[in-house]
Amino acid sequence: MATVNKKNRSKETTAIEVQSATVMVKKSPKKSAPKKAVSKKVVAKKDKTRTIRISFHLRFKTSFGQNLFILGNHPALGNGNIDTAIPLQYVNEEVWNATIQWPVDSVDTNRVYYNYLLKNHDGTTVIDAGKVHFFSIEKTTTNHLLLIDSWNHAGYNENIFYTAAFQSVLLQQNFATFAIPTPKKLTHIFNVKSPLLTKHQTLCIIGSADKMGNWKTDKPLLMNRKEGVDDFELSVDLSQQNFPIAYKYGIYDFVQKQFMQFEAGNNRIINEAAEKKKIIRINDGYTYLPSNTWKGAGLAIPVFSLKTTNSLGVGEFADLKLLADWSAKAGLKLIQILPINDTMATHSWKDSYPYAAISAFALHPLYLNLSALAGTAQKVALQNATLIGKELNALAEVDYEAVIKLKIDFAKQVYAQSGKKCLALKRFKDFFGQNKHWLVSYAAFCYLRDKYGTVDFNKWPAHQQYNAADIAALTHENADSYADIAFYYFIQYHLHLQLKDASDYAHSKGIILKGDIAIGVYRYGADTWQHPELYHMDFQAGAPPDDFAITGQNWGFPTYNWQRMQEDGFAWWKQRFEQMRDYFDAFRIDHILGFFRIWSIPLHSVEGIMGQFVPAIPVHINEFNQQGIWFNYSRYTQPYITDAVLWEIFGYDNELVKSMFLQKSTTDSYQLKPEFATQRLVEQHFMGLEQDEQHLTIKQGLYHLISNIILFDADGKGEQFHFRFNMEHTASFRYLAHETQQQLRELYINYFFRRQSDFWKQEALQKLPALKRSTHMMVCGEDLGMVPDCVPETMQQLGLLSLEIQRMPKDAIKEFFHPNNAPYLSVVTPSTHDMSTIRGWWEEDRPAIQRFYNHELGQWGEAPYYCEAWINKAIVVQHLFSPAIWSVFQLQDLLGIHGTVRRDDPALERINIPADPNHYWRYRMHVPIEDLMESNDFNEELSECIQSSGR
Repeated sequence: MATVNKKNRSKETTAIEVQSATVMVKKSPKKSAPKKAVSKKVVAKKDKTRTIRISFHLRFKTSFGQNLFILGNHPALGNGNIDTAIPLQYVNEEVWNATIQWPVDSVDTNRVYYNYLLKNHDGTTVIDAGKVHFFSIEKTTTNHLLLIDSWNHAGYNENIFYTAAFQSVLLQQNFATFAIPTPKKLTHIFNVKSPLLTKHQTLCIIGSADKMGNWKTDKPLLMNRKEGVDDFELSVDLSQQNFPIAYKYGIYDFVQKQFMQFEAGNNRIINEAAEKKKIIRINDGYTYLPSNTWKGAGLAIPVFSLKTTNSLGVGEFADLKLLADWSAKAGLKLIQILPINDTMATHSWKDSYPYAAISAFALHPLYLNLSALAGTAQKVALQNATLIGKELNALAEVDYEAVIKLKIDFAKQVYAQSGKKCLALKRFKDFFGQNKHWLVSYAAFCYLRDKYGTVDFNKWPAHQQYNAADIAALTHENADSYADIAFYYFIQYHLHLQLKDASDYAHSKGIILKGDIAIGVYRYGADTWQHPELYHMDFQAGAPPDDFAITGQNWGFPTYNWQRMQEDGFAWWKQRFEQMRDYFDAFRIDHILGFFRIWSIPLHSVEGIMGQFVPAIPVHINEFNQQGIWFNYSRYTQPYITDAVLWEIFGYDNELVKSMFLQKSTTDSYQLKPEFATQRLVEQHFMGLEQDEQHLTIKQGLYHLISNIILFDADGKGEQFHFRFNMEHTASFRYLAHETQQQLRELYINYFFRRQSDFWKQEALQKLPALKRSTHMMVCGEDLGMVPDCVPETMQQLGLLSLEIQRMPKDAIKEFFHPNNAPYLSVVTPSTHDMSTIRGWWEEDRPAIQRFYNHELGQWGEAPYYCEAWINKAIVVQHLFSPAIWSVFQLQDLLGIHGTVRRDDPALERINIPADPNHYWRYRMHVPIEDLMESNDFNEELSECIQSSGR
């Protein structure tokens, strides 16, 4: 029949029967000495294993071609392996079931968790979310357990409240234990989740049966909530009741000692009566109670930007504790930071870029607190370092090179005196054992970087290619290099202790920490050295052109080899998440669009505009013919260079450019000389020349000339092509006939905005669900830029929080996004680190600000020239009153609501300029956190704004 889809074990071999199918779960027999033959009767008795029948009954509507399976944390349920998942059988459009024989020898009072797995006809799979389905088998005379389940869609609002952010911190005050006696005889067990009850409330059941009060609310059946368990449960004897039974869940308040309200929706129905020795367990998923009432506010700031009176020129992990104090005082619940991984590639200020990590795991020594590192043994050295640090702390911005030198030099002094003792500690050995998969290679990489004076391992005289045996010898405790290598173990251990201490302290204040997962890694880093197979080293990641970077962005990172990563179940990513969970409760996926498709730029290009989306479905040459386009390979794929074009780009310098960089192609066109045929070759030519205005103008003009094309040859065979982004802005396109322009435009729109969407969605669904399931943290995605239609739908389907920014609407026909229109599972913010602050933006585009002032703020008349405190406050309040679960603000935007604490010049508040690849990341707070703690008027004003919004 066609399948339809919808929404410690016994030592002997055990057969697990799944209706008509039988799955054999084998155990290796113990080896023992030969024994004498025994009677067949005795053998038969020994091999007989008592089992309990377990039936799974899933209510889920399917469509043709889909199949359902059970996947659990037990060998009898596939042991987490999709390939050995237990198949369910189709009953009807809305019901699937399966029955297995569970060995009594497998009796375990611990919960057995399982999920349902949906396999679609196209080979894709979906696993329902969370740890919702479970059972436990205790010593009992029961011989049949029926489990009635519902599918848990990952996009349900309730799922977010079962992440670490809420379970471990934000909802801890709501947890309480309710002990309701279990009847001696029971036939049915009801289990349900409802995350937003207060500590004075529990759930209850009221229904049509006598045992359920006949819909009377004065004596409801109260439900248990066990310590450390995040669900409500009730065991009841319904043996003398008439079926079917209608029921609903409700809220009961212990303080008021009364029933408060029913859940919404239709009555739930239980049809099955329990036969003798049969128990029916109903896992009802979530109650139909409001799940969008919890809202929180947070702040965003890089750690390096923090400032306290005890700082040494840069923010440190220890400063997060004082920031948590102030956040709690203001009513904030979240602190979001930028990536904090080691970026020391050049030992210059260029290492200030936090997204270019030489290790996706190692923490940056920049954030080391010297006082905590030194203890009491280094008083004199600490005093000397503090004197230098105080001078650096007085600066308005971070002096990256001076600070990192101060901290590394001091750490080496401490290591020389106490490093050996530290490395002998059990606590260190535990840390080392948990992190050696990245720590050893990272430390060896840093040692070789320093020894050979470069991170470019291709230039090292030895160890250019990572070899595990060679590195094991290099890092062995008896090796001459060990002391220098172990210095990096020492540093990472102390950074770990200090960040963990800060994280635990924030939790004690009811504050969660949100980290940032960078989309890429530095090209010459420990990750690419150790695992080159995980990356496409001949390409560079970036972003296509936008209003902030008209020639696109080239981040320089190698792109990921997703196919290779998928082969080991994304082990590298899961290790990243596991390590982040030591410190963070939530994280932001930088450029989540990269999981759908990445903007990939060849190594020979400098500007992001020379990239293309990978993967992408190319345009076949036949499609041009079908559109009636005469296809001229060189005209479309080579730079279009004529006298007119050269005059447009270079003006009076065009003759100089012709003589130095070009050669005649035809009577009326030119081509680049081979030694200048790519942007990278042009860059190398100008690298040794004086960077005067003329040289810079010509270099940029040559870049522009090289990018003056319409198509990229997809495979070099002249049959499949990718469009150059912003094709219509090129001179090559402008000089085409109008009819050809129209025909190419239709193909261009189809290529970028139609044909790829489903393809990119499937790409994301091969990665994101598995990665999300691997972590208990709250996951947010930075879904900005050129967002395909499939992205919002996919993120909603997976329960990933989106990012909504007021001046970057995702609706192309709107100039601004209003926070009132944000979905619940989202983060709203007026600005990010890649943008100017509210006050800075107010002075950038006067016409746009006027429209914003009149239409978004609803104000009459002419907009003030400067963003006065009341305007800044009005924008903050707009976001606080958004329906989004989180409103997160740059600290600068919060300070902007009060005239006395805000910075005088908003231009000094910007953290990054994406269009500048050599930007110096050095913004610091202009006041120490201690002063904010004492700014009572400001704190009261901010706290009132937050409280009045219900956050």
